[in-house]
Amino acid sequence: MNAASRLTTPFHSHTSAAEVIDGVDLTGRRAVVTGGASGIGAETVRALALAGAEVTVATRRPEAAESLAAEIAAVRGAGSVRAEALDLGDLTSVDAFAQAWEGPLDILVANAGIMALPTREVGPGGWELQLATNYLGHFALTTALHTALRAAGSARVVLVGSGAHRNVPFDFDDPQFEGRPYDPWVAYGQSKTAMVLFAVGADRWAADGIAVNALNPGYILTNLQRHLDDDTMRAFGVMDDEGNLTPLPYYKTPAQGAATSVLLAASPLVKGVTGRYFEDNQEARVVEIDDEGPGGVARHALDRHAAERLWAYAADAVRR
Repeated sequence: MNAASRLTTPFHSHTSAAEVIDGVDLTGRRAVVTGGASGIGAETVRALALAGAEVTVATRRPEAAESLAAEIAAVRGAGSVRAEALDLGDLTSVDAFAQAWEGPLDILVANAGIMALPTREVGPGGWELQLATNYLGHFALTTALHTALRAAGSARVVLVGSGAHRNVPFDFDDPQFEGRPYDPWVAYGQSKTAMVLFAVGADRWAADGIAVNALNPGYILTNLQRHLDDDTMRAFGVMDDEGNLTPLPYYKTPAQGAATSVLLAASPLVKGVTGRYFEDNQEARVVEIDDEGPGGVARHALDRHAAERLWAYAADAVRR
């Protein structure tokens, strides 16, 4: 795509989720937000529910969403918030969640994720845990909920990615790090490349009225950094010598980080748009792997052949 064809909106990098959804009425709409009990996931839940949506928080610890549900329940005119158990690294848990769902589903936000596990870990399904949680579990969940999404008539799926995908094409020869040396950042970046390719491949659902887009929320300090040690945080410039977090000027608040998710989930400005990648509430520019400029979506993450190959790989993996 060229610059002239990229979709733009009147919002900017530090627009909040509430500002993006201002004036949008989601009464009667039903949404699922994975990892919606904290961080940008909680802000996504808050924005959708305050606009009237009925939101299900899908999380490994449903009790963690109780305070958010109580907060929303106290707001007149807001939609309801409830929590259900979901472990994306465990296919049995994913199947149970999908089978328990009844009726149409208007919005699915694949927000949950883990980052830079220091050592290679394997989940219950035998998958490397970053690929399992960030991508394969979400692929299994979304495909299992396809009928519910189609039944909505005009559904949206939002895939939360990361700028870390830019330098890491998907390794089809050894995606699980069974032979090559494990690298926490390569594993993370690969899982996020997979999320963008998922959006590209999911344009096959356009005829079902299902739009699927990916995004980079930007830099935000949340629980996502929980696996990083203090030395790494200091190297990133976001922790002082006393251990206090010190966000850099370009970092966003969680409410600002959730804005692009909410834009893709609910804004009329992106109605009918599918298979694309957004950041800072705009469609991102396409970049090459050696591009040193900020932001952008890597060309390898938009590759149609890779998207089809990955879809086949994931479909086979989640059947086992």
